[in-house]
Amino acid sequence: MASSTAPPLDLNNVQGDSLIGLPKKTQTYVFFQIDDNVKGFRTQLAQLVPLITSAAQVQSHRASIAQNKKTAADKGVPPPLLKLAGVNIAFSHSGLAKLGITDEIGDTAFDGGMLADAQDLGDQGTTSGGTFTPNWIPAFKNPVHGVILISGDSHVTTAATLLEIEKIFAVGTSNATLHEVLRLVGDVRPGDEKGHEHFGFLDGISQPAVQGVDTSPNPGQETVSQGIILLGREGDTVTRPSWALDGSLIALRYLFQLVPEFDTFLKQNPIPGLPPIQGSELLGARFVGRWKSGAPIDITPTQDNPALGADPSRNNDFRYAFPDDPQTQDRCPFAAHTRKTNPRADLEDLSPPISTETRRIIRRGIQFGPEVSAVEAATGKTVQGRGLIFVAYQSNIVNGFQFIQHSWANNTGFPIDKPVTPGFDPIIGQATDPSSRTLSGTNPNAQSNTLALPTQWVVPKGGEYFFSPSIPALKSTLVLAASS
Repeated sequence: MASSTAPPLDLNNVQGDSLIGLPKKTQTYVFFQIDDNVKGFRTQLAQLVPLITSAAQVQSHRASIAQNKKTAADKGVPPPLLKLAGVNIAFSHSGLAKLGITDEIGDTAFDGGMLADAQDLGDQGTTSGGTFTPNWIPAFKNPVHGVILISGDSHVTTAATLLEIEKIFAVGTSNATLHEVLRLVGDVRPGDEKGHEHFGFLDGISQPAVQGVDTSPNPGQETVSQGIILLGREGDTVTRPSWALDGSLIALRYLFQLVPEFDTFLKQNPIPGLPPIQGSELLGARFVGRWKSGAPIDITPTQDNPALGADPSRNNDFRYAFPDDPQTQDRCPFAAHTRKTNPRADLEDLSPPISTETRRIIRRGIQFGPEVSAVEAATGKTVQGRGLIFVAYQSNIVNGFQFIQHSWANNTGFPIDKPVTPGFDPIIGQATDPSSRTLSGTNPNAQSNTLALPTQWVVPKGGEYFFSPSIPALKSTLVLAASS
């Protein structure tokens, strides 16, 4: 239970990626195992703490970026990139156990780890002798004790920062206390695709505002209690160890996207009654709930409006309740990705209303992999791996990420109390039998008709649940003094 005696939130104590988000053109994730010299690791960790980027520092970085852009605009020139690096660290349940920290954080999903959760999340795999093994890459099928996040303006900046970190932990020498098990690198997509995920849709629009942190929320942006994201704060209803205050739990997923196959399906199944290109674009928008520009189809249901999509004062100001109430799919299918994962009036307007505050998460992922090649586009077949390193922060994985995936995206009956069965979230909804994936409402003129989704276009290949400790917790609980 959140402590009534907790001091006021100090952003200097919070790792920067959760509440504010590390600025990045590129981000490197180094997944590691702690070696047998645990004492040595905890001693060396003290040298890493000064490199950890706090939320207060991120605020300063973002202010510098904004000023840099303004100065360049005043001069009528493109803004130069500022050299900025950010570092955060997080630990899995097995990682905390390796460090000898036996206090339970108070989250059963975190305790069990994502590998044990994979079947319930709907990940594909095989069962032998009663044991389910997901179709993940090998690194995530073995214990991952922690992850170091390194963001920057360029690969040169992140590589230099990583080298500094490797020296702290004596990587590559006989005194090393950790070893890398996997390295993932994500990059913001180039040119006009900046901010768009690989299917082409503008991403990261509908983030919750955090009470006392995001003081000027945009219209339609929900403000949540600090304890929805941070442990031990108001809104966190679980009893936590005192040192866990201001930490945050991470759900990290390594998601591959079959972009050529997705594009081919849209081309082959345009919404009837429109020219083929427009019909395919509308089908994609009804799958996602937004046009590629970010414009919500609940506001502009028949054609894209790039100006609306680019306007943060308008692009999130909708509820799935206008003009007909939430019982029709005229404007947006019940199972559209954005509606499944943030149902708004579908639950808020029930009697009695159902609050979605405890289901809110903050997403900080980044794309990985190359752009679709001409050969891939022509054949409709993926050759090179690409997708999203999905990262979501919350104080409660069971209520947040796990619930959203299992009980909303994968649940054909959600949103509830609808006149037809909504079906699967066409983007992230997973089924034990992929051929069973269908949804209704893609054709606004035949809303009860279902459309079969023969391919799962987002394919999980691994992941883990992590705890991002506060900076004071790193110093007081995880670090050992050199003389210890």
